[in-house]
Amino acid sequence: MTRAEEPGCTLSDVTDNAVLLPALRVRVTAPDGTMREAPLGMETLVVGTSAECDLVVSDPRVSRRHCELRLTRKGVVLRDLGSKNGTLIGDLAVMEVLLPLGTVVTLAGSRLSTHLAGAPSIVSLSTSTRFGEAIGESLPMRALFAALERAAASSETVLLLGESGTGKEVLARAIHAASPRKDGPFVVFDCSAVAPSLIEAELFGHARGAFTGAVSAHAGLLEQADRGTLFIDELGELPLDLQPKLLRALEARQVRRVGAVEWRPFDARIVAATHRDLRARVAEKSFREDLYYRLAVVEVNIPPLRERKDDIPALVERFLAAQTPKRTLADLPPHAMSLLLAHDWPGNVRELRNVVARLCLFPDFAVSALGAQARKPPAAAAPEPARSPEPAAAAPAAAPEAHEAPAGEAEEGDLGGLLGLPLLSAREMVLERFERQYLATKLREHGGNISRTAEAISVSRQFLHKLVDRYGLRSSAR
Repeated sequence: MTRAEEPGCTLSDVTDNAVLLPALRVRVTAPDGTMREAPLGMETLVVGTSAECDLVVSDPRVSRRHCELRLTRKGVVLRDLGSKNGTLIGDLAVMEVLLPLGTVVTLAGSRLSTHLAGAPSIVSLSTSTRFGEAIGESLPMRALFAALERAAASSETVLLLGESGTGKEVLARAIHAASPRKDGPFVVFDCSAVAPSLIEAELFGHARGAFTGAVSAHAGLLEQADRGTLFIDELGELPLDLQPKLLRALEARQVRRVGAVEWRPFDARIVAATHRDLRARVAEKSFREDLYYRLAVVEVNIPPLRERKDDIPALVERFLAAQTPKRTLADLPPHAMSLLLAHDWPGNVRELRNVVARLCLFPDFAVSALGAQARKPPAAAAPEPARSPEPAAAAPAAAPEAHEAPAGEAEEGDLGGLLGLPLLSAREMVLERFERQYLATKLREHGGNISRTAEAISVSRQFLHKLVDRYGLRSSAR
């Protein structure tokens, strides 16, 4: 047994429906001696200088998203996220490693280590590998299902946090279906899909004549969801000036329509979701702290697909069965599953679903594209602003481009796949590839800032957010 597999630093089974979670903490010591710590639980812990990281490092040579740590049954797995100055153990640059307890890891000028800090705890797991339409056989998903099963039975507000494409609306529908309100309406409101000037009228309703075009009174979504569930998607996009109004409505369980004077009671359960880091937004004063705590009665994090690759075969089987005609795993091209498991899935389950559809329509091209992606390093780090050159000793893990196939070779292979497609399909795929690369380049030029990038390419912030989500790109979105 290695030190990384010693009892106390691994996830170990207590029963079929529970695991023992060690009280692990990750400590980073900056060059000036400043120490910061964060607990390592069932969720992956990201280390870097960005305020959106779980453990923020005050070392300018550390990347915005430098590395991540994940607790498994084998021990703590540390993975570099394409950092600029690398992740080193001794003189060896590592991309992914099983990290023994107490081992010192060098992040630029900082030092990282793990240690135990108390007694372990027991985490319940669901007896089912499904929650509504959501599928998950992995430990993180079974732990998530167990928490949501308990939350669904109550009327408490639930806040779902997770990257774009992780299935937040699917889980929200499952919460509603498993709740005492299942016979009531399930109403969806997407904050990012409505113009800011119209959000108030959509949520709270309006009286007749409240504004131009308001020819009749209209009940808002809070009223429409009475005795049911209102799912507020992309909560992080809710304008700051509307946040106190939503808080007031949730606290009083009453709503006043735009242009009206009377208050109307409503009885709707709120399930909210966002891919934004609301704690970081609270710290930046772009999201109200009181509203955050009002909504985060039950707060759960949905693991990205790259952290639960054990679920990929079951998900692929589900998506194949939804095709017309129905397909099975046996219908996949040779080696397709191994390529699916090797991919890092920045677009999460949504991306996987689309890739499965492409595999059914254009198997040769899709397999070629997956193979090209498998040769590239994980695209987990946000685009970073340019920094001054760093010491050459940190270079081994700092040059992701070295892992890519030569540009000419990649283009030639892609062209071969495109020549086998109809013109319209080939053109669509070329345009999609160009759009992804164009956006990634522009985001990198503007340090991942959504507002500055949108202004530079002459599109709205809302439209750019949709493109970023569509292509699984990352940004600081400040």
